[in-house]
Amino acid sequence: MPKMKTVRGAAKRFKAAKNRIKRGAAFRSHILTKKPAKRMRGLKEAKYVDSTNEKSIKIMLCQS
Repeated sequence: MPKMKTVRGAAKRFKAAKNRIKRGAAFRSHILTKKPAKRMRGLKEAKYVDSTNEKSIKIMLCQS
């Protein structure tokens, strides 16, 4: 049986944390001048993948 390969796009977007999978926040790439500092601070915080999507992302990252 061939090796399982990691989905490279998923590997660039997600990192395995202790018990959950970390992800980046959306709305952080451009047009930042009109977004309030309070909102930007909130977007910097660690976000985690929802439990409904965790199984499929683990498969993409070749984790059991």
